[in-house]
Amino acid sequence: MNQALDPKALCRLAVQSLDKHKAVDIRVIHITALSSIADYFIIAEGTSSTQVRSLSDYVEEELKEQGVEPSHTEGYRGLSWVLLDYGCVVVHVFRKEARDYYNLEHLWKDGTPVPLEELIDVTD
Repeated sequence: MNQALDPKALCRLAVQSLDKHKAVDIRVIHITALSSIADYFIIAEGTSSTQVRSLSDYVEEELKEQGVEPSHTEGYRGLSWVLLDYGCVVVHVFRKEARDYYNLEHLWKDGTPVPLEELIDVTD
């Protein structure tokens, strides 16, 4: 991973990419105190399988431009839930049905929600 990017900076880049490409209902949960698997979970929604793929591709491409590549990806075959694992940041891009079913926001409810205002300019 690009050593210049701390976990929050990496999280910010991923969220900005998702926002720029019209992801729906982006949520960020800070989970450092709860788990050693990551510092942040990013949860977002695409309106179709095509958009789930596109959003995931954009995040991968834009982070790769910053010298960061995922250590693991899952879900590109089914496209109802794509996971991009960047170690300290895990990006989840769902179709609505899968997001409702897995309900990660509830599973990680003891994490600290991160206001999007901390990561993107929401005044646009």
